[in-house]
Amino acid sequence: MTIKQRIKQPTPKFFKKVRNIGISIAAIGGAILTAPVSLPAAIVTVAGYLTVAGTVASAVSQAVTEPANHNKEE
Repeated sequence: MTIKQRIKQPTPKFFKKVRNIGISIAAIGGAILTAPVSLPAAIVTVAGYLTVAGTVASAVSQAVTEPANHNKEE
């Protein structure tokens, strides 16, 4: 299965929640990074980590698919 096919497959309910949380975390981090005010370096660093972690969680969650046949491996 290619990545393109995998992403088009249905995503399990749990991973939809993880994806949405990841998108939210990435958005919060991005908003902090682009804030028009001067922020302490520690906050900017944490915001960068939040953005990366949220993006990775969203991408990985989107690539998880429902098994085609639950009894195939058994």
